This record gives sequence, structure tokens and C-alpha cells, in this order.
Amino acid sequence: MEKIIPAKDRLLKSSKNRIGNEVRGKVLVLLCAAIMITVTISITIFLSTKGLQSFIKNGVSPIEFLTSTKWNPTNKENPLYGALPFIFGSFAVTFLSALVAAPLGIGAAIFMTEIAPSWGKKILQPVIELLVGIPSVVYGFIGLSVLVPFIRENVGGLGFSLLSGTIVLSIMILPTITSIATDAMSSLPKSLREGSYALGATRWQTIRKVLIPAALPTLLTAIILGMARAFGAALAVQMVIGNVRDLPSSILDASATLTTIITLNMGHTTYGSVENNTLWSMGLILLVMSFVFILLIRYFSSRRKV
Repeated sequence: MEKIIPAKDRLLKSSKNRIGNEVRGKVLVLLCAAIMITVTISITIFLSTKGLQSFIKNGVSPIEFLTSTKWNPTNKENPLYGALPFIFGSFAVTFLSALVAAPLGIGAAIFMTEIAPSWGKKILQPVIELLVGIPSVVYGFIGLSVLVPFIRENVGGLGFSLLSGTIVLSIMILPTITSIATDAMSSLPKSLREGSYALGATRWQTIRKVLIPAALPTLLTAIILGMARAFGAALAVQMVIGNVRDLPSSILDASATLTTIITLNMGHTTYGSVENNTLWSMGLILLVMSFVFILLIRYFSSRRKV
């Protein structure tokens, strides 16, 4: 005969199992959080230590490093460590690509959510997902094979230029901006639209004067996230920007970014040398800018109106 367990014992056993599962789940979550925090702090400390060695150990002037336009670390008689052209190149392609991609991404989000929500999303969403899945080296190869010759033959210059890097990065960050902007517009309550229409506003007036201001903090967050990705892009930009040491005077001139110089030169330097340490200093600048982008994202996220 099967033994019957009293309801009281079954409830106690179930309660103990539930408490045990909660404890294990809490420990697992805390362990994951501790690992993430430890890794982040470790990377920050390591990169800060390596990045500051060129100034503390090797005697490179921080002012010269940040403001000089002359970069020639291999000159034994008079080595020069001016990283301004690369810093300028990073900021130039980042802001220019954001200027191109932001209107396109936000416009696509408005089209998918407000203009043609029934069929617009079915067409654009697969395109966005496809762009996300394309590796950066493919963007760079297409830019090298198609974009650079087109600019050289039809616009001017060598083709390897800030313009080429800007166009390639614009396409790369477009899915990021579009996806977040679409979520921002979709999350707005229907009462905003209904109230605006009730007051006699047209659809375009509602979009321009009600919906976009309400979603503006999240839209700015989308743009900054795209800029963060553009600032750290390396391979695709490296293939089309030219990678020269000079400060560009126009958008058709070749340039270089912090990431391209690091990837090109790090493998050809001796570990612990002055040139190697200055490359780590460039990496430290990238880390600091990443923190700046994160702070901006948190600031705009805290200002959401809806």
C-alpha cells in the first residue's frame, strides 16, 4: 500500500525546496555580478597602469601627446609622440557618422511606428537585422572595393578619406540607432497620440511636437550608443580611411583613428618600449571616452519624460 504523506509535510518540504532554490539563485546572481565587476575593475586598472607608463616611466609629455601633430616614435634622435591627428580622426568620423546615421535611423523608426506600422516594420526590420549580422570586415571590404574607387573617380582625392570612413561607420551604427529609436517610439503611451489628435493636430504635428519631444532622451541615448560603437570601430575604418599620420584639412583627406593606429602598430612594437606604452596610452583614451559615453547614456536615460 502506498504511503500517504500528510499535507503539512508536503508543504514543509515544498517550502524548504523553494527556499533552497532562492538561495542558490541569489548566490548565482551575486557571483555573476561579482565576476562582471571584478573584470571591469581589473581591465580599468590594467589599462590605466599601462597607459600612464609612457608619461610616468618614459617621460613623454602629456601635453605634447595630446596637442602635438607630429608622430614619429621610431626616430632615435628626436622621437615624436603627438597623437592629436589620431584623436581628431576618431572624433571626426564618430561625429560625422552620427550626423548621417541619426536622421536616417530616427526617420526609419518613425516610419515603422507612426507612418506605416502595419507593413513598414515587416520590410525594414529584416533589413536592420541583416545589417546587424554583417561582420565589420565585410563593411570594410565593400568600402575598399566599391566606395573608395567611387569617391576617387567622382568626388576627388585618393578615395581613402574621412568621407569613406564616415559612410562606412554610418551604415554600421545605423541598426543600433534604428532599433533603440523604434523601441522608444513604440513605448510611448497611446494617450499622447489620442490627446494630440483630439486637440486637432495632424499626424505630422503630433510626431514633431508631441512624440519626438517625449521620446527625445531615449533617442539621444540611441545616438550616443551609436557613437560609442563608432568611436571604438577599428577594422572597417582601417580599410578605408588611409591611416596617415597627418592632420586632415578636409573631409576628402586621408586620416587615422586611435583604433587603427593601435591595431596597425601594436604587433610591430617591443613590449615595454616607449612606442608600445604610447599605444597603451591611446587605449586609455578610448577607455576614458567609453566611460564618458556611458555617463552620457545614464544621464539621458534618467531624463526620460514618459
